[in-house]
Amino acid sequence: MVQELLDFKDKMDNIVNTCFHKNEKFANSLKEAFEAFINQRANKPAELIAKFVDCKLRAGNKEATEEELERLLDKIMVLFRFIHGKDVFEAFYKKDLAKRLLVGKSASVDAEKSMLSKLKQECGGGFTSKLEGMFKDMELSKDINIAFKQYAGNLQSELVASNLDLTVSILTMGYWPTYPVMEVTLPMEMVQYQDVFNKFYLGKHSGRKLQWQPTLGHCVLKAWFNQGNKELQVSLFQALVLILFNDGDNLSLEDIKAATNIEDGELRRTLQSLACGKARVLQKNPRGRDVADNDRFVFNAEFTNKLFRIKINQIQMKETNEEQKATEERVYQDRQYQIDAAIVRIMKMRKTLTHNLLISELYNQLKFPVKPADLKKRIESLIDRDYMERDKDNANQYNYVA
Repeated sequence: MVQELLDFKDKMDNIVNTCFHKNEKFANSLKEAFEAFINQRANKPAELIAKFVDCKLRAGNKEATEEELERLLDKIMVLFRFIHGKDVFEAFYKKDLAKRLLVGKSASVDAEKSMLSKLKQECGGGFTSKLEGMFKDMELSKDINIAFKQYAGNLQSELVASNLDLTVSILTMGYWPTYPVMEVTLPMEMVQYQDVFNKFYLGKHSGRKLQWQPTLGHCVLKAWFNQGNKELQVSLFQALVLILFNDGDNLSLEDIKAATNIEDGELRRTLQSLACGKARVLQKNPRGRDVADNDRFVFNAEFTNKLFRIKINQIQMKETNEEQKATEERVYQDRQYQIDAAIVRIMKMRKTLTHNLLISELYNQLKFPVKPADLKKRIESLIDRDYMERDKDNANQYNYVA
């Protein structure tokens, strides 16, 4: 849909430029018409434009050169300006940007920063502060990892002998999307490395707390097959499953679940990617595309591939309606906080205001569409919480409560 909108906008611009000689009234009418029809559906256009940008900035998008991508981003920004619910765009964009940064799926750091610069220029620093924080976290993590490798290299312990290498991304909770906490069982070597990193990091930053996120981890494993050695680029969950086959060659779904403690649905998708996908480093018995309760798995020693390093894609659960609603709900909650803050800010400055003047000032300050009924609810909520009160002599007037 977004590409069709871009093509349609190009066509209309061409008509205004060539047939109406860039007449200002026609140009303004075109802008007003686009703004009106794009916002007929409250949140969907913002979500679709964010997803379209993600598709274009993701690694593997080879349909455009950097110059063509830059021109495309400029065109996307024209559509973005028409959107009323820009905070909806920001919520979906942030979630997709996090995936690109953490899994290394970004096509170009320059293109990412260019898009960020365009958003900042359009909406101000407040809009992009969390997105900029995500980039800052990734840069700081590089320095932290260099220092950690020096620290770990100086330790006289089994760390060096384990032949394991650990790279950690330190994410500031306020910048990034929220992720579900999932406890899994890690091999002793990984646990040991985690403990050493905890000691290293918390020794430098006392008072901070680290919460490990196994759902975001990925690994490179060395694998020995009959036809030669390979490197497997896998998710942490895929790695936990494959490592089990160092000690056992015929494992059931229940065996693997008990050993890894990976959640059932996640484990089935993980096994599906390893035994039913293009790179079948495991064999499933009986054969089939889905993983059933009684299936058993063996290491495929005869696996072959012309590449030395093989990326085994994790089967992703498609974004469900529940996840989309959860993102929209977070936007809704953020809006409530922003409305409350704006009301308190205005009342603190003005001390006394009529209802109509307060509503008028709120419309000037808020950067997202809001209904009068929603504003009234927030005013009532603040009255209940003693931030403001109705004037005793004039019910249509509010007083600030210091």
